[in-house]
Amino acid sequence: MSGVIQGIGIDITEITRIQKAQERHKNFAAKILTAAEFECFEKMSNRRKNEYLAGRFSAKESYSKAYGTGIGNKVSFQEVEILNDEKSGRPIITKQPLKSGKAHISISHTDKLVMTEVIIESN
Repeated sequence: MSGVIQGIGIDITEITRIQKAQERHKNFAAKILTAAEFECFEKMSNRRKNEYLAGRFSAKESYSKAYGTGIGNKVSFQEVEILNDEKSGRPIITKQPLKSGKAHISISHTDKLVMTEVIIESN
């Protein structure tokens, strides 16, 4: 038996906007990324870092929209964690405020934009 869709969230983010935020505020990435995400981020080249940080920022925005609250008191950047599956490489939500149910994610980007979608299912 599959779950019931609780919410769908999408977001589009300009990669250069996130890059500039990181350049202005050196702790920006640490504010957005969980410790596990930050560990992955630190191992990447500069271009890939910008794509990864923008992707995680956008994905967490999408999650908060699907959750129905936006980023704020009910969902923070640190409460949602997106890591890549070791076998397939696809992104998976490994940590979330939803206590029961599933969250599905898709991340896609061009040279300039990242687009994410999250679907949250409740049991």
